[in-house]
Amino acid sequence: MSTKPTVIESVLLAAGMPDAEIAARIADIGPAATAEVLLAEVVSRASLLNGPSEKFEIQCDLGFDKERLGYVLTVGNGDPTVEKGLNTDAAVTIRQDLVDLLRELFGPVGPYGATREIFATEYVDSEYNPAVAAAIWPIVGAITQRPKDLSELAARFGSDKWGGRWYTPHYQKHFEPYRELPVKVLEIGIGGYDAIDAGGESLRMWKHYFRRGLIYGLDIFTKTGVEESRVSVVQGDQGDEGFLDSLGRELGPFDIIIDDGSHMSHHVLTSFNALFPHVKPGGIYVVEDLGTAYWPSWGGATDPAAQYKSIEFIKSLVDGLHHSEQIRDDNNLPSMTESTITGMHLYHNLALIEKGVNTEQGGPEWLKRYDHTVSYTEA
Repeated sequence: MSTKPTVIESVLLAAGMPDAEIAARIADIGPAATAEVLLAEVVSRASLLNGPSEKFEIQCDLGFDKERLGYVLTVGNGDPTVEKGLNTDAAVTIRQDLVDLLRELFGPVGPYGATREIFATEYVDSEYNPAVAAAIWPIVGAITQRPKDLSELAARFGSDKWGGRWYTPHYQKHFEPYRELPVKVLEIGIGGYDAIDAGGESLRMWKHYFRRGLIYGLDIFTKTGVEESRVSVVQGDQGDEGFLDSLGRELGPFDIIIDDGSHMSHHVLTSFNALFPHVKPGGIYVVEDLGTAYWPSWGGATDPAAQYKSIEFIKSLVDGLHHSEQIRDDNNLPSMTESTITGMHLYHNLALIEKGVNTEQGGPEWLKRYDHTVSYTEA
């Protein structure tokens, strides 16, 4: 794992800067490298939109300082693609300033796109052609549209977080405040077992939901075949606490961590203990598929009170959330999780744990030790 920022990380960092600083960052990264990252994002988003059945080539002309960068975008007859080059016979030409495009794709919400020019070649010499308009839309729509509803994205990419399970409505509710932020998301478990290019459905879903985010997947198998722009994978064992801690130090801190790994209780506990310290204050740690805690073959137990089960661990976190109300000895100080868990949301098979500063004042000591029986007797 390298700590050197990738091109996409540098672009994302630049997106919230003033225009002059963005231009300086682009000059440092390289205009061509920046353009290729941005257009890879455009065609990735365009694949979610309804494109034409007929194949069209669109000339994309991006400007930076006095430099012009030409790329050919192909839509129709499959997912959109991008190649460096010039097609003077393209049906459509789209021109835009590179700084403007970067802010529109990855910057905070704002009135961007003012430098965009669109020319439909056929319209110069003939009447309006709806087929050309249909060809333009996936590209322009990908630049300007907000990403789709999370359940729709899950269905689009085949993530079982909707349809197999029903997690996405809960995620939509709790993740909405993070949607327009440059978040870092880590998901444990990529799927597809040992096939190098299988799985990653949820990673792609998160990528398109968090348009400014960096998405990381962790799996015990090599899964480099599912990597793409803004989606990176790490190979490792979620049962190795030392490895997880080093991962958190090198790639974190994370805004959101989702444990959709082995679902074995001992792995759930190890992963939480190692990675929760690497969640940002204000972030969320998620444990999925808690039902395995009741299945002995998954390291669970039929006894609801078995102490080593992941569900019992979740219950203990509820107690820790209320540590200031507990009657304790002066030397019994709050643990790390007790001091930093500020909220919990439990749904069927799903726990979302909020991180912050849990120092809210508890009840006064005299009230905690108040003897109601004495009061009743006197009354």
